[in-house]
Amino acid sequence: MARFVRFSEFGGPEVLRVITCDPPAPGRGQVRVRVHAAGLNPVDWKILRGGPAAGAYSVVLPSGNGNDFSGVIDGLGAGVTSWAVGDAVLGGSRMFAQADWLVVEASAVIRKPDALGFVPAGALDIAGRTATASVRSLALTRDDTVLVSAAAGGVGVLAAQLAVRTGAAVVGTASPANHDFLRSLGVIPVAYGPGLADRVRALVPRVTAALDNSGPATIDAALELGVPGGRINTIAARGHRADAGITGVGGQAARPGDLAALANRVASGDVVLPVDRVFPLEEVADAYRYLMGGHVRGKVVLALV
Repeated sequence: MARFVRFSEFGGPEVLRVITCDPPAPGRGQVRVRVHAAGLNPVDWKILRGGPAAGAYSVVLPSGNGNDFSGVIDGLGAGVTSWAVGDAVLGGSRMFAQADWLVVEASAVIRKPDALGFVPAGALDIAGRTATASVRSLALTRDDTVLVSAAAGGVGVLAAQLAVRTGAAVVGTASPANHDFLRSLGVIPVAYGPGLADRVRALVPRVTAALDNSGPATIDAALELGVPGGRINTIAARGHRADAGITGVGGQAARPGDLAALANRVASGDVVLPVDRVFPLEEVADAYRYLMGGHVRGKVVLALV
């Protein structure tokens, strides 16, 4: 029997249940993955609450949960020649990832680099694709200074490092406990909250771009700092100050090779993806409570093996 996270009603983490069921079988063109790790994302609990987020993903109750995963292929459907049993992979499978086994199209997974552990690999899909696409959207150069909010969070920590790699100066918002960590990544830390624009002015002479990963306050501060709306990208407050031309590029704009390229960079140590805490699958509700509490450095992950 296989464990599978499911919810039969919308609500908070308390509606999540770990049930057992028969392992799925791969169909034509599919592979079955024995999941080793499954990363959590804020979008998961937004979907769990119901409303527009659940509607955007056409969620039908009862539903599985999660998206990010890593694991080992242990079954091949008819016609699959690109993979072999035993291959280690990572990817995303919306509403199915938090399970002992999942079935996905063979083209929907990428090879896990040998040097990349299953836990960080299982947390890479959404954050990695989002960070890569959002940074690319601003076409940063060494002439830029970019404000990155939630720079110690799952998307923000990757986006901040990718922005640093463009040669731009990067100012990242975070709680004081994460300031030394950001400095170690080449990011200039600043506390979030009221008065953000003034604190940024005290650190750098100008800001030319912004990546919002937390909400409207970042957009407002960037505009106050004189950043043109077209050089402010948000994944957390789409629609806010639409009159200013704010963009909303996220993971949907990622290119086919982006996730594999970033996985290799994390495996090599060129980019760091911190894992704040690992929970067993049976503690999935507690894992989401922890994530929702904020101040997480990097990712929260469920371990299944």
